[in-house]
Amino acid sequence: MPVWILFLLAGVAAYCLGSISTGILVSRAMHGPDLYTVGSRNTGATNVQRTMGWKPGLITFWGDAIKALIACFLGQLITGSHEGALFAGIWVIIGHNWPVFFGFRGGKGVASSCGVLLFCFPLHALICFAAGLSVILLTKYVSAGSLTVLILYAILISVSGILPGALYIPADWRVILWAVLLAGMCILRHRSNIQRLINGTENKLGGKKKL
Repeated sequence: MPVWILFLLAGVAAYCLGSISTGILVSRAMHGPDLYTVGSRNTGATNVQRTMGWKPGLITFWGDAIKALIACFLGQLITGSHEGALFAGIWVIIGHNWPVFFGFRGGKGVASSCGVLLFCFPLHALICFAAGLSVILLTKYVSAGSLTVLILYAILISVSGILPGALYIPADWRVILWAVLLAGMCILRHRSNIQRLINGTENKLGGKKKL
């Protein structure tokens, strides 16, 4: 079978997996609110946590992360290459952000991105997770921590050709472009959060929602 067909299959499978909105399923199972009408009006784990509590929020986060891990695994399995995992990683995040099963209205892709980062380059991901968590603990801004994870990951991947030991990855413009694309999607989905961070009106973790 031609390689391009294998990649097409991997992309379609990943997009469909991404389109399974964990937040919507959790809200319906727990008789929660319509996520499109409350909080930040998206299906992501942070909005679920703020409107339904920590337990539903954590279930949503792990559900979205695990579906991304599965998508990357399938991408690698179908294509027989790590590039297939990278390709599937892009499409599972696109599916999460713009899910075909839920009117193309999804989350902001952070939990799914975490699953993709962990599968594709785990050591780099763990460093970025630690940095992002530190930012969240220090500032109470989930959006700032999320942006830190994706942007730092893109930086680490971009310079990995000169990094020592296990962090070394042979320089490849395709992998760098992939990492920058993931960061770009995160920034795109967090445009309003970035503006609120600049204005000092962003909502803090555990705080009351600012109008």
